Amino acid sequence: MTGQDWLEKDFYKVLGVGKDADADTIKKTYRKLARTWHPDKNPGDSAAEAKFKEIGEAYAVLSDAEKRQQYDSLRAMAGGGPRFTAGPGGPGGGAGGFEDMFGGMFGDGSGGGGGSRAGGQGGVNPEDLEDLLSMFGGGGGGRRGRGGFGGFGGFSPTPTPTKGADVVAHARLPFRSAASGSTVKLTVAGKSMNVRIPAGVRDGQKIRLRGKGEPSRNGGDPGDLVVTVNVEPHPVFSLDGANLRLTVPVTFSEAALGATIEVPTLDGGSVRVRVPEGTPSGRTLRVKGKGVTTTKATGDLLVTIEVAVPQKLNAKARSAVEDFSAAMTGENPREGLMEEARR
Repeated sequence: MTGQDWLEKDFYKVLGVGKDADADTIKKTYRKLARTWHPDKNPGDSAAEAKFKEIGEAYAVLSDAEKRQQYDSLRAMAGGGPRFTAGPGGPGGGAGGFEDMFGGMFGDGSGGGGGSRAGGQGGVNPEDLEDLLSMFGGGGGGRRGRGGFGGFGGFSPTPTPTKGADVVAHARLPFRSAASGSTVKLTVAGKSMNVRIPAGVRDGQKIRLRGKGEPSRNGGDPGDLVVTVNVEPHPVFSLDGANLRLTVPVTFSEAALGATIEVPTLDGGSVRVRVPEGTPSGRTLRVKGKGVTTTKATGDLLVTIEVAVPQKLNAKARSAVEDFSAAMTGENPREGLMEEARR
């Protein structure tokens, strides 16, 4: 970005803030705009990419107190931003250009003649202009090139390095690999790389690998690689953070009278679980330390009890159930339900 950009571009308008906006307002507005116009959210949209770059340039100036003061002062003197030109006589002569803006400040304002100030008739004296530029950190830069003003060093802010773009990838894992952790091989932008997936990753979770994305275009940090993990479902187990869940059917008598049952574990083994007497369907029992081991903790095995109702009863079983029903006369598990429903 050049000094001419400072004169021509209204950075306040670019960000949509007033000239009296404070630093916090500028930062919040920039972040909102950056999220809206970020290339990751607008893939292949060159207009969005240009807009993102434009708001980045505006923020780089307005977020820096010193640069903002220089910018405001320069545009105030320029009356909103005329274009600097060298004039028809080349870098050293001709009317217009710098003389249009500064002639009244360093001479008679006529703008005619050559590049010198002999007799007070020659427009802008380079030495005077150099003094003016030094107000903005540009002193000593006015006499470069072929005797003219070879650039506006003090008017050109150092561009803020921007981070490279993130790269998005997907990985599909079997349930056991997701639970125990795994290394997968991905091909990203024509390059193969091994990516470590931590234990306990859930379906749809995003893994961010710092610095594995696209390089910056202006010396900033590289972007990240963002891997979305899709976990294949398991017929028995499911993940709940570091915990493993499964549903285990029990008979009515096991739930009513209590029992010790054998429950499978993810490692292919099993563990014995005590079902207390009178356990209702849907109650969850916890087995400590039989879940997933991550870098932070080891989860538990959460066993949800489901009372299985037999689809067919032989004559003896039916008689036993009828006897049980008769013995439970007066018991109503739905007692109070209607009253609660009317509340």
